[in-house]
Amino acid sequence: MIGLYRPGNSPVHRTPAGLKLVFLLVLITAATVFVRTPLHLSVAALTAVGLFVLARIPWRVVLEQLRPMVWMLAIIAIFQVLTTSPARAIVVCGLLLLSVALAALVTLTTRVTDMLDAVTRVLGPLRWVGVDPDRIGLLLALAIRCVPLLATIVREVGEARRARGLQWSMTALVTPVLVRSLRTADAMGDALAARGVDDD
Repeated sequence: MIGLYRPGNSPVHRTPAGLKLVFLLVLITAATVFVRTPLHLSVAALTAVGLFVLARIPWRVVLEQLRPMVWMLAIIAIFQVLTTSPARAIVVCGLLLLSVALAALVTLTTRVTDMLDAVTRVLGPLRWVGVDPDRIGLLLALAIRCVPLLATIVREVGEARRARGLQWSMTALVTPVLVRSLRTADAMGDALAARGVDDD
């Protein structure tokens, strides 16, 4: 659900990475605190739509970012309807979808290097208490890289599962995904160790 950077010259693209991260935090926090009804949610959703239009991000790209959430949102919606109410289910699922959409907007309009530089600068003063901003930046870079990598693994395993006629078997999905993820993590760890990342 983390999109790849799409070059552009929109106002959203030109906004500094650090400012976009602050806006992302503020918008998600404000939505979580103040959105209480489907009407409030529709206003927040229109704001998000306006930002995507301003950034000139194609709708097909937006849908690709949100599509992986469909099953998770369906499960959450059912749980919310059973335990609270349909209106609450709409608000909870809508807030989750909105948060992911805004995060995707930031990653689609911000180079990863710019984002990591912004985080490293913000954490710079913490060097005095023993925090290494460069290592945190590396951790974020790995996380950003691993999310789409894991999504690719899940998609490929899912396609293989359907080709074998096992589309309803969770074992045929979970086991290969877990094995491939662990192998990828081992390979990534070996590559980092070979480059001296573990050196003190």
